[in-house]
Amino acid sequence: MVSMKDISLKCGVSVATVSKALNNHSDIGESTKEYIKKTAKEMGYFPNSSARALKTNRTYNIGVLFVDEAQSGLTHEYFSHVLDSFKVTAEQNGYDITFISRHNVRNSMSYLEHSRYRGVDGVVIACVDFHDSEVIELVSSELPVVTIDYTFNNRIAVISDNIKGMKDLITYIYDMGHRKIAYIHGADSAVTQNRVGSYYKTLESLGIAVPDEYVKEGIYHDTESSAILTRELLNLKERPTCIIYPDDFSCIGGINIIKEKGLKIPEDISVVGYDGLRLSQVLDPKLTTLKQDTKSLGMLAAEKLIHLIEKPKTAVIERIVVEGEVLKGGSVSKIG
Repeated sequence: MVSMKDISLKCGVSVATVSKALNNHSDIGESTKEYIKKTAKEMGYFPNSSARALKTNRTYNIGVLFVDEAQSGLTHEYFSHVLDSFKVTAEQNGYDITFISRHNVRNSMSYLEHSRYRGVDGVVIACVDFHDSEVIELVSSELPVVTIDYTFNNRIAVISDNIKGMKDLITYIYDMGHRKIAYIHGADSAVTQNRVGSYYKTLESLGIAVPDEYVKEGIYHDTESSAILTRELLNLKERPTCIIYPDDFSCIGGINIIKEKGLKIPEDISVVGYDGLRLSQVLDPKLTTLKQDTKSLGMLAAEKLIHLIEKPKTAVIERIVVEGEVLKGGSVSKIG
């Protein structure tokens, strides 16, 4: 393995000068710096991450805690886009990422123990049970933490504006003439609470009373539960004219049942998704949905966590809200 001493002998300079050149210090000449860097590359030199960790007290490794209830992992398109944006931004800033779990192959570890075992500089938490005692233990630890789509009083959070998103969706549906609007929502979470609250509040402001049977609890990213609940809504004596689903993927389960009953979208019944996934725009008709800004969510989470790691004294505990936009597909009919 090539060392800095080998490079210093080749270039005829001190080890200290080599170190300054490779770390891009400004107190040596540009020509000398470029010569040393070129020589190091030609000799196949790579910095030792362990040595750098000892010197900087950082590993340049960020932990990612991601556990979704549907167990779809990185096939979960919404969060996979968020995490891809997070990864790209982290790598642009010189960081690698490591996935954190509670079950190590050799030992059973808590999230905090695994984070410490991997020596990560900080952790981003997304799509977990935020009431889990192990999650709370990690959030309460000394490690820098940023959460996505959930707010703790003592941690920076980057969240999608689910309140405005739901309001914008319902306002569009209302403007299309619909008054019987049902909602199949996901399991209880901060995201769900904000969306459900906004659903009721927006309809109330529009002077629309919501029958209890129009609101069903399903599961995010799960077509089977959406299919069952869609059948229940279609069997109502006074069925809704429009059904809002927890997300675009789960909406497919509802669409299948609607077609199974010989009904057409949007002529016989309208459907609306949430997230704005690519698949929503290849369906026929294109799905009306709320497109979340996954790129900004991931990028901001990475930027805030890196700032917290590198400049903790200037970091501010804040809640960054990212707005989405309604994609007006062809799945909502015009009534009246």
